[in-house]
This record gives sequence, C-alpha cells and structure tokens, in this order.
Amino acid sequence: MQHQNTPIPPSASSRPPRVAVVGAGIVGSAIAYELQKRGAEVTLIDRDEPGQACSYGNSGAISPGSVAPLAMPGVLASLPAMLLDERSPLYLPLPYLPRALPWLLRFIASASPRRVEQAAERLHAIHVNAVQRHLQLTQEIGVPELLVRRGHLHLYPDAAALDKDATSWRMRKEFGYDVERLDRAGIEALEPNVGRRYQVGMFLQDHATIVNPGRYVRAIVRAFEQRGGSRLRTEVRALRRADFAGRPRWCVVEAGGRTDQCFDEIVVAAGAWSRQLTAPLGLDIPLESQRGYHVQFRDAARVVSRTVVLADRKVFVTPMEEGLRVGGTVEIGGLSRPPDMRRAAMLERIARETFDGLDDPAPSRWMGHRPCMPNSVPIVGPAEGHPGLWLAVGHGHLGVTDSVNTAYRIADAMVSPAA
Repeated sequence: MQHQNTPIPPSASSRPPRVAVVGAGIVGSAIAYELQKRGAEVTLIDRDEPGQACSYGNSGAISPGSVAPLAMPGVLASLPAMLLDERSPLYLPLPYLPRALPWLLRFIASASPRRVEQAAERLHAIHVNAVQRHLQLTQEIGVPELLVRRGHLHLYPDAAALDKDATSWRMRKEFGYDVERLDRAGIEALEPNVGRRYQVGMFLQDHATIVNPGRYVRAIVRAFEQRGGSRLRTEVRALRRADFAGRPRWCVVEAGGRTDQCFDEIVVAAGAWSRQLTAPLGLDIPLESQRGYHVQFRDAARVVSRTVVLADRKVFVTPMEEGLRVGGTVEIGGLSRPPDMRRAAMLERIARETFDGLDDPAPSRWMGHRPCMPNSVPIVGPAEGHPGLWLAVGHGHLGVTDSVNTAYRIADAMVSPAA
C-alpha cells in the first residue's frame, strides 16, 4: 500500500474540524500545537505524559544535512558481520532475526543507488529550514534557551575513515550545506577536550541542538493547552471508522473496548507503536524499532560545547541542561524485548576513552524506540483509501529535526496554510 506525502488542499467546513492526534512525542505534540493555532479543535492523546520515550532520551540534534538514508550501498557490504556483533553500532539479536527479516529485506532493497538518491531528495524536502522553524517555535512558546546554534562537529580518526562516508558528505554538499574540513588543530580550537584518537573533523556550522528535548515537548504541550487544546491520557488500542448522519468519523478504542471519543480527523503519530494501530486497517507500514541507548553524566555538560559526532562509532555527544548525554547505536530488537544495557555500557566506555572530565561514577542509562522505515523516509500525509486518517510516522533518528516541518505539512493539508 502506498501513502501520499503530498499535502492536499483543505476542504471547506462550516465549523472547525475536531481532530485527535495520537501520540504526545515531539512529532505529535508539534502537530497538535500547529493545528490548534490554526483553529482546529484538537485533542492530544497518549498513554503517558508528554515527551516520554524517544522524545525524552534522544540526542536533541537538529540536523537538516542528514539527507543520506541509513541504507547505503557501503553499509550493505559490512551488514552481516555488523548485525551479529554485540559491539557493533548496528546489532540484531539472533532470536529476533525471523521477525526482522521482512524489514531487513526492504532495507537492503532500498540501498540501490537510485533509491538512495530518491530518499535523499525526500529527506531534504522535509528538512528544509528546520533550524529556522525550531528557532521560531522555541521563541513562540517561551523557551528560546533550549535551542543552541553552535553547529555539529563530526569526528574521524583519519582520512581513510572519512573516505568511508564520502557519499553522505557529497550529498550534504549537493543539497547546499556548507561543510568545513578541520585538522587536529581545528578540532582542538572548537573542542579542546576531544581525545587524540580523532584527527579529522567535518564541521556543519548551520546545524543546531535542543539541549533538553523532554522539556521542549512539555513546553509545546503547555502552549497547546493554553490555546485551548485538550489532552487525554489513555491507551488507544485501535481505531474505528464510523458514520454519523452520513458524515465519516474516526473513533479511538480504549481499554475494554470503549469508543466514546470520536473525531472528524485523526492523526497517527505514535512513534514505533503506530503500526499496531494502522495494520488492522490494512495499511502496510514497514515500521521497525531501532532501539537506541544513551548514558548521561551529571555535571559534565561543559566537556563539549556543541553536538559532537564520533562518526566511526556512530555516537552522538551532546551538552544537555542536565549533563553530558552520550547516545547512539542501533539495535533491531522490537518493542517487547528488555533493554540490553551492555549497549549503554559500551557508550559509557567510548565516552570515557574519548573525553577527560567525566567524573560521574554511575551515569544514568536509558533505552528508547526509534520508529524507522527501511528507506529512512517518514510517511507524512493522508492515508490512501481512509478519508480523515492522517499519518506522521517513521521519523527514525530525525524526529526532532523534522517535527515542526511535519506539523506544517499536516496542518497545511488539513486546515489551511500558515499565514
């Protein structure tokens, strides 16, 4: 089943549409806020408080230059060895392989050069002006201090390691992102605490960081409620379409089969759990959880001054409000397996090897579910064949980056374009 990503013209209505947004992470909260701003009557639904799960524990990167999908031709050559190596940045526990195989086959198919170029174009289209949109939103909702504009610094041990990522850097430049190559002295001028392992840097000056993603989501939801938006804390078990006086409506099925909440339109933005709601409707969304981990060192935020990416290890290091966050790895292990905190321990070891000043003997550890598509491109727009049902799913590693632009796409199509 194919899904539209192109917004459709808003339909005329005698009253504001009554809309439910299922999922109060960064994507769903941004959608709910934007729809409420434009006059819709919106209810934001989640089983948890806003900004939990991946929207709490991510690395906060606003990274519009991330146009290269995860499935690249170069990745495939090392994929079998990586998947079965517990120390690899990309790991798949062997017992989960049968469940993951359909997704993996699509992942492999999406790595052809033509499909990679197509995915990059679609990613660029949703990334455009992401930093400016987040700057506007943080100012609008009263938390401008959460957005730090000091760029992103990607680090490599040597030129040979950088050459392995040559295609992704070429793509960034082709889409207009300025990249400055740094030697060891240039790295030290920006980040003097980086260990000697890293001799080559690639600096993206126009990128930014949210230094407390969880607080950002809570601020968005607070502004949404101040504008009259409603919030419902419940677990949505299913979606059901019904007709009321000839008018199609969408109802949320809660625990026990209750369906007393119905809406004109409904937006599914439930992250890695979205497929559980859409599959019974016949929507084939090839969504998989790429489980990510982080460790956070208290009182160590000043170790770096911006987002630093240890590119050879696929690790993001971020100076957060509450300490230094070291996040990364991809574990394809589904929604129900318990966390494997050996992955977090690996991140802690890498951080201590790379940076001085990490005195916290017991940093906090976390695991969350990134909702990923095989081609890394999210689905944003109306669900084909299901009038009134909208999808905002599959943002993968770029949920923060694309949240505001996703909200604009949905709101432009459903209500009216922003003034």
